[in-house]
Amino acid sequence: MKNNRLMGKRVAILATEGFEQTELEMPKEALENAGATTVVIAPEKGIKDGKIKGWDKTKWGDAVKVDKVLDEAYPVDYDMLVLPGGVMNPDKLRADEMAVRFVKNFAQQGKPIAAICHGPWTLIEAGVVSGKTMTSWPSLKTDLTNAGAAWVDEEVVEDTGLITSRKPDDIPAFNKKIIELLAGEAVFYRKAS
Repeated sequence: MKNNRLMGKRVAILATEGFEQTELEMPKEALENAGATTVVIAPEKGIKDGKIKGWDKTKWGDAVKVDKVLDEAYPVDYDMLVLPGGVMNPDKLRADEMAVRFVKNFAQQGKPIAAICHGPWTLIEAGVVSGKTMTSWPSLKTDLTNAGAAWVDEEVVEDTGLITSRKPDDIPAFNKKIIELLAGEAVFYRKAS
């Protein structure tokens, strides 16, 4: 059921081939149901027939329409960035210089960024996790700690506009926190200890 809670808000969803299906589709749907406009952005080299294909737990999933290619997208046009996980998707994005610059620019502008599962890999590459308290898929604990973040095992963590979650089971809490923050109903509340 659609409402107007986020009317006028624009959210960039940065992904490429191999994104975890539910980690893109469920936040996208929740944001749209709250009134936001979502824009799926992908590096041009990852697009086939205007779409990128998801990974559904253990096999290839559905394709999602790409709204904009990365070299035509500008962080200034969006209110928030969402980084879905999966293993393939963030591994490809963190190796893409343009994707890393895009993420870094969101952080430099002080705009909220939400990442789930392996999504923080791209945040690490962008150099924006030091001093933050974060969560992720457990195998990223050492990567995040080595990059200067304080890793915690919680379903959703928000630290000064950076929202992170661990896995698909956490998506309801992840979506709730994204919408609260974007609607101005939650304040940046956590500092790394």
